[in-house]
Amino acid sequence: MKSVQVNEVPENAQLIDVREPDEFSDTHAKGAVNLPLSNFAALSEKIDYDQPVYMICKSGGRSAEASQYLEAVRGTEAINVVGGTQAWVEAGLPTE
Repeated sequence: MKSVQVNEVPENAQLIDVREPDEFSDTHAKGAVNLPLSNFAALSEKIDYDQPVYMICKSGGRSAEASQYLEAVRGTEAINVVGGTQAWVEAGLPTE
């Protein structure tokens, strides 16, 4: 699994937020799509596997888990965003 810092995520990247909907609705990285880890296996069909997949959560743990799932089950490399949404907000990056 590859990991990147929040400031290394390209603008307009496919960013998948695996937090629960209530966490996501509070604040999330601009452009992120919410596919909660609790239902990730079913929701992973919504991911566009023709472009890089960046995974984010609150601090990096759940997104690492989801990244490992994609690599093991789908054979797709996923990129974990280190520090998650907390680091994203602290870096002053755009949120919704």
